[in-house]
Amino acid sequence: MDKLTIKACPLCSGTHLKYVMICTDFYASGEPFELFSCEDCHFTFTQGFPAGAAMDRYYESSEYIPHSDIGKGIMNTVYHRVRKYMLGRKARLVMKETRYSSGKLLDIGAGTGYFPSAMAEKGWEVEAIEKSARARAFAKEKFDLDVKPEEALSALERGTFDVITLWHVMEHLEKLNETWDRLYELLTDKGILIIAVPNRASYDAEKYGANWAAYDVPRHLWHFTPGTIQQFGSKHGFIMAERYPMPFDAFYVSMLSEKNMKKPFSFLRGMYTGLLAWFITLARKERSSSMIYVFRKKRDER
Repeated sequence: MDKLTIKACPLCSGTHLKYVMICTDFYASGEPFELFSCEDCHFTFTQGFPAGAAMDRYYESSEYIPHSDIGKGIMNTVYHRVRKYMLGRKARLVMKETRYSSGKLLDIGAGTGYFPSAMAEKGWEVEAIEKSARARAFAKEKFDLDVKPEEALSALERGTFDVITLWHVMEHLEKLNETWDRLYELLTDKGILIIAVPNRASYDAEKYGANWAAYDVPRHLWHFTPGTIQQFGSKHGFIMAERYPMPFDAFYVSMLSEKNMKKPFSFLRGMYTGLLAWFITLARKERSSSMIYVFRKKRDER
């Protein structure tokens, strides 16, 4: 199996890399994977992850909920109910940040198509990209949505999108810096980039350590904090305009983390931790389990 060993930090190009911990793939393989961190900028990543097509099998488990539409079981039920609520919240956020009631939107990592479909219903012109053929087929069948494969990203016309969204997608993308550059090219001068990612500086990440479900190795290659993702944006010509906590994520992630630890009453334990995390986030949003970041292009940057 092809594995990618990172010898220089993707963020700062530093070579002072240190071992952090070993995490387990709880969903597909049971394999251990190492996390490393850059001593210069503190960016953390999965070391020795499967590269290219070798990664595909790690998404094939039916337990991988984001690419499924299964409603059975407590974990799945919670995920899908929160997703329904978040669809409305995401749509309102897009319109608040753009101040547009309609426009042209690109959703990368569209999964089964719920978000781009919701935006299309609100009158937005939508393009969507998704790696999984199964998820694309579902989006076509359920929403009559023509979702393009990931290769289509390179063929899109420059400077045409008012909004580009990546909802829990950036952490999966092997070509990290190339993707940031492409996003800059595709946005209009006044366009906005919205990225949601797990936050390894969160309360629940600190509590669960290597068992934190949002490490999700090897599918999650990159493990961001508010500081490191802001640095990535700046590196590629963006300025962070706003950031929002995602407090509901702590409940779901904590339940999965308790399950990873094989603790009894994982649902109740996770709910309790999620409640604590929610209260902490009220005072310090940068400690939220996941964060939404809004980026705009820097003026006269390129």
